[in-house]
Amino acid sequence: MFTGIIQAIGRISSLEHKRGDAQVRIEAGKLDLSTVKSGDSISVSGVCLTVTASHATEFSADVSGETLSRTTLGSLSLGDPVNLERSLTLSTPLSGHLVSGHVDGLGKLVSCRRQGRSLQSRIRSPEGLGRYIAEKGSISVDGVSLTVNSVNGPEFEVNIVPHTLENTTLGNLTAGSIVNLEADILARYLERLIQSEQTLSDGSEITREFLARHGFVK
Repeated sequence: MFTGIIQAIGRISSLEHKRGDAQVRIEAGKLDLSTVKSGDSISVSGVCLTVTASHATEFSADVSGETLSRTTLGSLSLGDPVNLERSLTLSTPLSGHLVSGHVDGLGKLVSCRRQGRSLQSRIRSPEGLGRYIAEKGSISVDGVSLTVNSVNGPEFEVNIVPHTLENTTLGNLTAGSIVNLEADILARYLERLIQSEQTLSDGSEITREFLARHGFVK
């Protein structure tokens, strides 16, 4: 699990395709690799990858064909920047929101414009993902935890503040850019609760109306 608070910008230093999957080596920038070992998890632009080898300034990971086809990692080239975050521990401050590193789909940046010192960005989510995105809820964009300002069908808006623009790859995005999206995991569990129609101990059912009465949905 991750928090969506990016710790460093890395760069692709090696990418070798092997029979449908790939092996990637990433120069880790400011990310502290001193305690990283084989088997640890690192979020790479929102994608959870398992470290296969770690050195002073670089780490390697395998990328499955499924991940290559369903995330932006499949279109990376040598030198491309990526957002990096080590997996959280029980003592890690949860400054963002819970991010699993399991990308739900690819979004497209429809437009972006300056709003003060921030960048207001409108992103179109893939079919079926929009129902998990709520105004003032959280979403992971290329591994970055952002607050949703508004939702209009499959499209949503976020504001990217100066610190995030300077310390993540989001500052490089332009209209038409493709990004990894992961909706708030709580939305998926909530939907599952509603669909399951489980019966409570008093005989009542967990329905949307029941959750609304108890403050879970609006």
